Amino acid sequence: MKKVIIISSSPRENSNSYNLCLAFQKGAEESGHAVELVKLKTQKIGFCTGCYSCHKTGKCFQNDDGNILAEKLLDADVVVLATPVYFYTMSAQLKVFLDRLTPIYEQLEGKEVYIFATAWDPDTKNLEITAESIRGATRDCWGAVEKGVLLVGGVDKPADVLNKPEYQTAFEMGKKC
Repeated sequence: MKKVIIISSSPRENSNSYNLCLAFQKGAEESGHAVELVKLKTQKIGFCTGCYSCHKTGKCFQNDDGNILAEKLLDADVVVLATPVYFYTMSAQLKVFLDRLTPIYEQLEGKEVYIFATAWDPDTKNLEITAESIRGATRDCWGAVEKGVLLVGGVDKPADVLNKPEYQTAFEMGKKC
């Protein structure tokens, strides 16, 4: 059994990226994994101030949910990062969260990572820059093992993704994680 943490960074209810998270969660739970799904919109996470005091203490001086989530990532085997795409990059919520992992990023080496991105733009080639920006953290800083990427375009309204084949793909990724 693996410990899986799914980070949903959409600020919308019933969003497409969140629905992919739910599909992954269902698949992973059916395979017997322990799964926690976190909505960043419900968390209090302050911006990184760039003070680097975390390099001395091992955690951010801000006593908020960012430190709690960092501990959960350390404990997880699998990390799913899901974002809607605004202006061809990750959501602000996900960026703030990734920045706040500065104190622990070197301890995340070897984590299995899945990246989900959804957008209204039907051309998924335009979403590749989003995946690359997330890889700046997961691959280049963490040294994580990328297990899957799901870029879903042409999803404008909430829950549009439920009618796309990628919804089932997210479920299958969860089953195989």
